[in-house]
Amino acid sequence: MEMFDYVIVGGGSAASVLANRLTEAGASVCVLEAGPVDRNPFIHIPAGFVKTLHNPAITWRFDTEGTDWTAGRAIATTQGRTLGGSSSVNGMVFVRGQAQDYESWVSRGCAGWGYADVLPYFKSIERRVGSADEGYRGRDGELPVTDPTWQHPLCEAFIAGAHSLGMQRNPDYNGASAEGVGYYQRVIEGERRVSAARAFLYPAMQRKNLIVKTRSRATAILLEGKRAVGVRYVVDGSDVSQEVRAGREVIIAAGTINTPKLLQLSGIGPAPLLQSLGIEVKHALQGVGENLSDHYSPRVVVRVKNSGTINGLVRGPNLLHQGAKWLLGQPSVLGLSAALVYAFGRSDAKQDKPDYTVIFTPASYKAGKLGSLDNYPGVTAGAWQQRPESVGHVRIRSANSAELPVVQPNYLDKENDRTVLLAAIRAARKILATPNLAMYYGNEELPGAANISDAELIEFARNYGSSCYHLVGTCRMGSSSDPTAVVDEKLRVRGIENLRIVDASVMPTVTSGNTYAPTLMIAAKAADMILGRPAKPRLEMAQAGSPVAVA
Repeated sequence: MEMFDYVIVGGGSAASVLANRLTEAGASVCVLEAGPVDRNPFIHIPAGFVKTLHNPAITWRFDTEGTDWTAGRAIATTQGRTLGGSSSVNGMVFVRGQAQDYESWVSRGCAGWGYADVLPYFKSIERRVGSADEGYRGRDGELPVTDPTWQHPLCEAFIAGAHSLGMQRNPDYNGASAEGVGYYQRVIEGERRVSAARAFLYPAMQRKNLIVKTRSRATAILLEGKRAVGVRYVVDGSDVSQEVRAGREVIIAAGTINTPKLLQLSGIGPAPLLQSLGIEVKHALQGVGENLSDHYSPRVVVRVKNSGTINGLVRGPNLLHQGAKWLLGQPSVLGLSAALVYAFGRSDAKQDKPDYTVIFTPASYKAGKLGSLDNYPGVTAGAWQQRPESVGHVRIRSANSAELPVVQPNYLDKENDRTVLLAAIRAARKILATPNLAMYYGNEELPGAANISDAELIEFARNYGSSCYHLVGTCRMGSSSDPTAVVDEKLRVRGIENLRIVDASVMPTVTSGNTYAPTLMIAAKAADMILGRPAKPRLEMAQAGSPVAVA
């Protein structure tokens, strides 16, 4: 039986950082990844995300449960299942979130997770390429964070339109202030995706104290009483279980859906659920799998005139030309992230911080679905509520580890989520209708110019909204007085020794932006906790902004 200091379940974003930091300190580490090595060529071509997001060979394919607020639709959502995890299949956008996101974690009993506490860890992981608010940004980390190199006049027109409505152009939303409009930063360098595996895991794999086992799916956490001692797993193509032992800790970094699933299969979770499925309750924790949260986004689509868009650049001879440019390391549509432009705004001027996001791309997708381009030139402006109040759950269906769990985010369940989403949709339409875009504006395909009332726009959201793939919260961090908290402020599972969770599932609430950057930060901070190192010194800086409402 193999023995390591640490066994990490999952080979994704958080696991890559952990493996790097722990092995650098001299610890022996085994990483168990259910998926294959990241050899699929579309992983490394940034625009290849339209292929990777729908490829079951390298992703976990989950469908949420339908509700009335999704018109009964099951919403497809994806998590990466290869080295690098979701960082190998996502849209490559790098957003830390706002200072207030982390202050709210502290207010929920998560001491040491305020903005001043986490900022040093954000800085430690990144190598910011380009201009930046120097006090806020890192220059020496492993992960390159760059600005878009490919330009399109529609992007500039959108930014100018938002500016004409009172939004300030913001050159660095990861700096002092997140509010405003501008270009997204991304994890692309040399026109190629840089996943967490490429930035953190592969360098660590040069060390003899790291073993990475791919196609190895964890089926149970091994417990001796209330102490985690290892992991049971199966290798693809085999029904024979194997075990690996951890002398110090078992660390679960399997993602927001698979982490609670593994705990529940191991007898750690809500007792009524486990008992109903005939699973022995080894440790009752009612919060395991609860508190699921995600951003929900319908997309406004406009047919364009007087300009080409990405739709036409990826077909026929144009695609060959773009491919040649990409191979030469030149700016190309193949080197783009999923979204190019952001607008972070307030649904009401009385709000003290931005509460909605509009994302813009000079491309349109069939039926508002990411990954299948329309046959006509178009643009897309996605809209979403930054801090949804609606929460749901992840629950196993049986004791069969191969069966996918129930995933229910309860999108739009809370009235405020619907209110802010309406403001975001109206803001997207208002920007697109500014004189700056008039020469390009053909007609609105979705939701359609005739749909203007609140009821009509909510109906549009019900029928066309989709996941942003920002699932968090199912093993959330919280104080000892909170019976639904799964881990403490050091990410240790309550009531179980030597068991820690380090991934997006520990977030008490979803951050106001994409969740990739916060997940990396959590892992970097967790590594210091695991190794018993002092926390990095707090950096007392605050994000700010002036109230502007565009709705």
